[in-house]
Amino acid sequence: MAREHRLFMISVVSEMLGIHPQTLRLYEREGFIKPKRSGGNTRLYSEEDVEKLEMILRLTRELGINLAGVEVILSMREKMEQMQREMEETSVQLREDLAREIRRREEIRNALVPVRRIVVRRTE
Repeated sequence: MAREHRLFMISVVSEMLGIHPQTLRLYEREGFIKPKRSGGNTRLYSEEDVEKLEMILRLTRELGINLAGVEVILSMREKMEQMQREMEETSVQLREDLAREIRRREEIRNALVPVRRIVVRRTE
């Protein structure tokens, strides 16, 4: 999904989330977020950064999870998202392979000259 790329300065984000700018700097030092930087080195937070910060705050405030736990959760979430992307890519590839095989069999069935069945094995 394409999103509008709005960027927010640290003061705006801290006000939006009701946290001190130092907390945002801490989360950056901990590696939870990596805001973009302007030419003047001002931190610029994307909408994705803000969503991630909201999740971090939910984990820490509502669920009482410490920053080490947040780190584990974010890491696992990232790995799950990567696995999901890989599964989707594999699914697309399998559908394409199946469509090719169906077309090939249809061509063989409709051939004017009978085609002898040949078994081809992949080696990797």
